[in-house]
Amino acid sequence: MRTSVRAAVAFAVAVVVSVVTASAAASAHSPGAPATGFRVENGRLVEANGNDFVLRGVNHPHAWFPHELGALSDIKALGANAVRVVLSSGDRWTENTTDDVANVVAECRANRLICVLEVHDTTGYGEDSAAAPLSRAVDYWIRVRQALAGQENHVLLNIGNEPFGNQGFEDWTGETITAIGRLRAAGFDHTLVADAPNWGQDHTHTMRDNAAEVFASDPARDTVFSVHMYGVYDTAWRVRDYLTAFTRAGLPIMVGEFGHRHSDGDPDEDAILATTRELGVGYLGWSWSGNSGGVDYLDLVHDFDPARLTGWGQRLFHGPDGIGETAEEAAVYR
Repeated sequence: MRTSVRAAVAFAVAVVVSVVTASAAASAHSPGAPATGFRVENGRLVEANGNDFVLRGVNHPHAWFPHELGALSDIKALGANAVRVVLSSGDRWTENTTDDVANVVAECRANRLICVLEVHDTTGYGEDSAAAPLSRAVDYWIRVRQALAGQENHVLLNIGNEPFGNQGFEDWTGETITAIGRLRAAGFDHTLVADAPNWGQDHTHTMRDNAAEVFASDPARDTVFSVHMYGVYDTAWRVRDYLTAFTRAGLPIMVGEFGHRHSDGDPDEDAILATTRELGVGYLGWSWSGNSGGVDYLDLVHDFDPARLTGWGQRLFHGPDGIGETAEEAAVYR
């Protein structure tokens, strides 16, 4: 893969900036001060007690299957410590109300799962005409804030799913900085999660090369970056190259979605699982059940039945470096 001189210089600058911002973030939490909720320290996601928390879980399509929330107990029973829950702002699908979001959070807590909430309506903005901009996702979070207040120990806020496609992605940096600023100004103290552009896969390295600037823009220094690994990540080298670019720079990274195959290529799921374990990076597999449109193979269980794991489900939950081997329950639940 070729890298332009401009991109190389930009990344070098990003590394320097990230060291400064990581130091600032660490100093913002003095050892004697009580800590509330998740936060980023030295490029790692940590709980209130200061210990690392490594996400190990799956995505659940709540927005499209609101009556399948009982799946959270099944996901927990298979060993997950977290679940990423699909929500809708009402721009593309039926809006998940404040009461519904509060119920989702309550169910996550009842099942001892860390809840990563995301707005899906932003998917592919700039390329998909039906997608909403990040600003609309922020509007939604502000509308449902009552359901999230006081949940900083249990909830991570994934601002918007795959917020740009392969057009207009150059605006990712500015739009993400603006979104973070609005959420902080509105009083959100949660750890924020910023998805990559290019349908989440960041093959242009827009997120990678500008992550330090985005991180520094967060007054709380509490933003985690999320890449989605599908066909772009078809070799172990590509998986490692991308993830270690963040870990070397001291910037927090997670794999918010990935699968064992996809219409755009054949992701190396073994490399994703092995590399995330080695680096202590979180992952959330796509997805529990209900996939359609030719990607049904991404279901982890058949028809929301935990007794009917698919091949992909067997691999993710019970295979080497999978959830069963690597997940540790959040300290807040112990």
